[in-house]
Amino acid sequence: MAVDTTLNARLTSDITEVWDPFGTVRNALWIGGGQWAGKSTVARLIAWRYGITAYHYDYHDARGHEARRVARRAVTGEQEATPDAVWVDTPPAEMAVAALSGFRERFEWALDDLRGLVSGHPILAEGWGLRRDLVSRVTPDRGRMMVMVPSDEWRRHQFETLGRASTIGHAVSDLKRAVRNRMDRDRLVAEDAVASARRLGIRVIEVDGTLDQVDVAALVADGFSSYLPAPRGGWARLGNPDSSWPGA
Repeated sequence: MAVDTTLNARLTSDITEVWDPFGTVRNALWIGGGQWAGKSTVARLIAWRYGITAYHYDYHDARGHEARRVARRAVTGEQEATPDAVWVDTPPAEMAVAALSGFRERFEWALDDLRGLVSGHPILAEGWGLRRDLVSRVTPDRGRMMVMVPSDEWRRHQFETLGRASTIGHAVSDLKRAVRNRMDRDRLVAEDAVASARRLGIRVIEVDGTLDQVDVAALVADGFSSYLPAPRGGWARLGNPDSSWPGA
């Protein structure tokens, strides 16, 4: 495949804008994509086998990053939207646009987290907010990123079988509609991730449940093989009571 030298030059020029005191951000590996594809499980499996550090975007986004959002609202006087306004009354397409537009600020906070880490091996960062257009600011190397998305059938399966997928975490007037809106939003965000990845030559792995967690992790590790250290042993099987993935 021919390399777009104009794109690479633009990406390289953007890199100089990102502060990276220890080189951690520039040397990171990235798994983006859609929710319910098993990115966190795959990152954990690779971290255990290769002795590297995994960074879970969602974990930090729901904790330290949420505190920053609350602090910002307190300073600006911005009112927090009601759960119904977020999950019930807003069409999925608008929800997807809001999620995509919010990823830029949240990516800056993820970079802050990563800057505080130092490792002799690449950090493996995973999360749905790690978009290729954002990651391109810190590395032009397309091989350092992969996108994982669930098939439509697997997404529905996850929503039907995972307790955390069928709840919103807030009291809403119409839970079924809120969950349906969330699932449709997640589908739209995943479709956007796939379109962006394929346009830029990033590998996409669609998870449909036919492979177990170790098989999918092996596919991802193979794609990152030129950046990973030698494995420390075989693949572990990580029990997860909140997972419907075969082998979990």
